[in-house]
Amino acid sequence: MIRILLVEDQSIVRQGLKMILEQDHEFKVVGEAENGLEAFEFLMDHAVDVVLMDIRMPVMNGIEATHKIKSRYPHIKIIILTTFNDEEYALQSLKEGVNGFLLKTSDGPKLIQSVRSCLEGGIAIHEQVAAKVMPRLLEKPVTREINLDLTTRELEITKLVGHGKTNKEISESLYLSIGTVKNHITQILHKLDLRDRTQLAIFAVKNDIL
Repeated sequence: MIRILLVEDQSIVRQGLKMILEQDHEFKVVGEAENGLEAFEFLMDHAVDVVLMDIRMPVMNGIEATHKIKSRYPHIKIIILTTFNDEEYALQSLKEGVNGFLLKTSDGPKLIQSVRSCLEGGIAIHEQVAAKVMPRLLEKPVTREINLDLTTRELEITKLVGHGKTNKEISESLYLSIGTVKNHITQILHKLDLRDRTQLAIFAVKNDIL
């Protein structure tokens, strides 16, 4: 069972999301919160695999909540689901380590597919958002010389992460087990002093490791 926490200040939206998600019998909405602070407090006492979260909320917004949650529970996947196709929101969210950024115009199958992709190690970004964010990442010049202490295999994996590939897709492409891919990514993050896969993908794009 995949345990999901919904964080959204509008009750009717939460109800709709719950109905969509639980069409997949492996998904179970185990909690709901009206703001980021409630979400963080919920996670202190409940096991959750995925947090589906709005950005604009009272008390604590989605970006602040992502920072707080990822700092304490880095294993939890966070997907931002918002009505705002704003590149600044998307960039801030990605820097905080979100695993997905979707618009509420996404249909049910897209939402379910995105949750599954994130659980497999992918990063789900709505096409309209990616169209705005990727040029911003690519236009930023490298301000310092990067000394990449990566093996050839680690560099291959970094490139594939930068292209948004999941662990399963990387394992199939390089003929490695998923466990081996995960171990390589852990080592890459340590070498580059990065916190998570999202930061690694951004690093790969910004430094032209594609």
